Amino acid sequence: MSWENILSHERAKKILQRAILEDKIASAYLLWGLEGIGKDSLALEFAKTVNCLNPIIRKDEIIACDNCRSCKQAKALTHPNIQLIYSLPSGKGSDTTSESPLAKLSDRLISYPHNEQLKLFMFAHRLMYRNGEFKDYERFYKELDAHLADAFVDTSKRADAFALAFAEKHKDDPLHYYVSAGNHFGANYSYAMCYVEEQHWIRSKSIHASEFFHGTLEVIDRDTNVTVFVGEDEERPLAERVARFLPRVCARYTIIDTKDYPLKGISPEFRGLISYLVCHAVTERIDAHIEKLNCHPMDIRRYYRRLDY
Repeated sequence: MSWENILSHERAKKILQRAILEDKIASAYLLWGLEGIGKDSLALEFAKTVNCLNPIIRKDEIIACDNCRSCKQAKALTHPNIQLIYSLPSGKGSDTTSESPLAKLSDRLISYPHNEQLKLFMFAHRLMYRNGEFKDYERFYKELDAHLADAFVDTSKRADAFALAFAEKHKDDPLHYYVSAGNHFGANYSYAMCYVEEQHWIRSKSIHASEFFHGTLEVIDRDTNVTVFVGEDEERPLAERVARFLPRVCARYTIIDTKDYPLKGISPEFRGLISYLVCHAVTERIDAHIEKLNCHPMDIRRYYRRLDY
């Protein structure tokens, strides 16, 4: 494996190589994206190049020699400075034991059953804390330990009547747009694709609020189905802008605003960090009602992992 064999990700490759060349390697890098796009390969090539004993430098590129002892250890996944830590899914049909092929390649195994966004942010927060970039880390997670579960149960109860009305209105949508910004966009992307499309078989599209006014607004009319998730982080104004615009042209819009839920025990300065989880508590109730109204179990698949592709 070399940088050239990693398809696309040109910007990421340049950033990582420049960091090595300029001796400005950060304490941590977070590579985030869909499964199978090359995150692991990119991370391993970066680690191999950093540890290479005889790197090859060409203008703005630095390439591992692939022949030194360090490179050979890196390729064999036996280098003492390169540790693989994977978070595996759990639940019915998942192999999370120490005997799974992926676990055998790992130095540490972390198994956590639900919500991939929560796992991602927990990991990122820990890296930020260790790098001195999250001074309120201990206080934040102390509040989550004490109040998060009760706050989400309360959110689910408060959202249930709204969720039923939403499900009744949108259970047969031909297409539904979901708009968000900030740390909620990853959850929004996942919800539109992995829940609305994959599990409910309703066509949908996720849109970042900053891009809504670069094309999407022109396909919105009176009967377009649009939901805007409004969180409480720094990018809230972007979602609010879309929420203000929709009533002027659309009759089938919905605004889901995390400020509508009290989250007792969570400090105001931390609410933006968990906005995506609040919306998840709301959409879980929507999902439950659509599943019941459509008589369509969410675990049914027509093609996913049923056909070869």
